[in-house]
Amino acid sequence: MVGLLGSVLFGALLGFVSIHVPGLAVEVKVPAEPLSTPVGKTAELTCSYSTLVGDNFALEWSFVQPGKPISASHPILYFTNGHLYPVGSMANRASLLQNPPTRGVATLKLSDVHPSDTGTYLCQVNNPPDFYTNGLGLINFTVLVPPSSPLCTQSGQTSVGGSAALRCSSSKGVPRPAYNWERLGSSTRSLGSMVQDEVSAQLILTNLSLTSAGTYRCMVTNQLGSAACELNLSVTDPSKGRVAGAMIGVLLGMLFLSVAAFCLIRLQERRKSSKETYGGSDLREDAFAPGISQQTSVRTDCSNGLLKSAPFTSTVKTTRSKRPMVI
Repeated sequence: MVGLLGSVLFGALLGFVSIHVPGLAVEVKVPAEPLSTPVGKTAELTCSYSTLVGDNFALEWSFVQPGKPISASHPILYFTNGHLYPVGSMANRASLLQNPPTRGVATLKLSDVHPSDTGTYLCQVNNPPDFYTNGLGLINFTVLVPPSSPLCTQSGQTSVGGSAALRCSSSKGVPRPAYNWERLGSSTRSLGSMVQDEVSAQLILTNLSLTSAGTYRCMVTNQLGSAACELNLSVTDPSKGRVAGAMIGVLLGMLFLSVAAFCLIRLQERRKSSKETYGGSDLREDAFAPGISQQTSVRTDCSNGLLKSAPFTSTVKTTRSKRPMVI
């Protein structure tokens, strides 16, 4: 009973001393608001502490990726026994604002910050026998990234009366960029409904007309900068295509009929000329003597409207008379 009472009194005494005697409790101070730095710059993650530094003093900075528990953190650097030890993937970019960090300042300097450096940083100070607090401070840090050059694409039925979707996407940008569609060369007016997510925005155009055609620009903007892309929207009229097709068909039909009529007229004239007869004792140049037969092939060429006679061969047959000749 006496031993139990002594333990209670000893614990109460330690608590009293830790409250009223400075140096027995480690107090770490970090910014309450999140910190941010543009990509490629140097960040300073402020951390200070209050304690009487002894031989067992140790400082550790560690990092945990967004969405993961504190227990999944991995070290960046630590200071112990009077020496600084940078470790991990950030070792060549991490340092302390004051080295050695034994005067109450434990600020971390991180040079050439990358987008992957975004996360939660832990500043932890251990100084036994000052163990009445955990000596831990948490800093939420974000690396700011300007929007990347967006990509503009279109889909849908780009004809009169149809609908089209103009999509603009930017793969990078912290904080989340804002999207804005505009039509070049036109007065300010509503272009249509826009649907936006984290990495893209779609402009929906309905009931297209010929006046909807033109150049459209998408602007992507955040606090670090902006980028843009453009596309040309063409709107077709199916009715004009049908009229043009009908006219071409009529013209081709008329041309075919003209060629056919020309060939028919030339053929009739040639036949009429070949049937003409010569009267009286007129001698025809194309007459043949008895016993001679002719085989003639005739070709018709409608490409120039003329009749051509192919070369002919003649076969002459003679019959020797069996009667005696009278002299």
